[in-house]
Amino acid sequence: MSSYAFQYCLKCGDFIKKSTLKCDGICGRVCHAHCSALTVKQLEFVQIMPNISWRCDNCLEQRQNEQQLSLKLEKWLKQYEKRLEVLEQGFNRSTKSNESCEAPALCPFLPHNISRKAIIITAIFVALTIVLGIILATTTNLFGKTLNKSKLGDGDDSTLQVISVQNWGGRQPKGNLTKLDLPVHRVIISHTAAEGCESEDVCAARVRVIQGFHMDGWNWDHIGYNFLIGGDGLVYEGRGWDDQGAHTRGYNVDSIGISFIGTFIQIWPTEYQLRACQLLLEEGVRLKKLVPNYKLYGHRQLSATESPGELLYGIIQKWPHWTNKTF
Repeated sequence: MSSYAFQYCLKCGDFIKKSTLKCDGICGRVCHAHCSALTVKQLEFVQIMPNISWRCDNCLEQRQNEQQLSLKLEKWLKQYEKRLEVLEQGFNRSTKSNESCEAPALCPFLPHNISRKAIIITAIFVALTIVLGIILATTTNLFGKTLNKSKLGDGDDSTLQVISVQNWGGRQPKGNLTKLDLPVHRVIISHTAAEGCESEDVCAARVRVIQGFHMDGWNWDHIGYNFLIGGDGLVYEGRGWDDQGAHTRGYNVDSIGISFIGTFIQIWPTEYQLRACQLLLEEGVRLKKLVPNYKLYGHRQLSATESPGELLYGIIQKWPHWTNKTF
């Protein structure tokens, strides 16, 4: 599969072959012209004018949230500055009227009653500033990515967690699937050539789209992969250990196909994805679904494809069972 094998409308979710309208926001997704709610003239105007861009509802909503948070933070800072001015004025008046008084131990430059209040108020404002800063940074993506919690990343990276077809909202197979002759001798790693994901909700949605493409677009009985792995560190069950996949022509009969959700030509897989894959392979050996000396391949070794992307492919070549032999 090429890196552009899947493109889906961000509005209706249907497969599209050509980008008709692209969001100029953070997501960078595409959609059908008729799903954009623009008239024909508006669409032509957006496409012709170089300084006019279009953003999807999610990006617009996120932008509005960012602006609202920025305004709230700016308003709060102004209030904070004003209160500091009031404290400073009180300090100046107090120092003039109490120059002959003994300096208190808490703050030798302030009268005792004002000193305590100033320190308490300042501490409260500092704490609120830190909290608001964290909220703003999380919402506006200042850290370079959305801070999504991962079940594997909650402090335990040693437990394999597999989400069943039913739990990720998948459809059941159309008919009976061909059984594998277990244990198998090959594991084939690929990528989905779609967008990545870092939360269970988003990853499950990606898997549902892929299943729909396989079952409705290619008329397969089920999603082609045996397992898929999201950036959240969760494993999404496809055909599972026992049923023959439809991922690599000519090699499905004696292999387990594992696909990483995403496109790893310029983007690295997450540490959670890599660890989840290793745990899944260990589980396969433990359950006697894989022979202990199984061979690990990249999809590109057995088919004319860029899958898995160069960054992921370079990583799996360093894993113990990887082999450059294709027989």
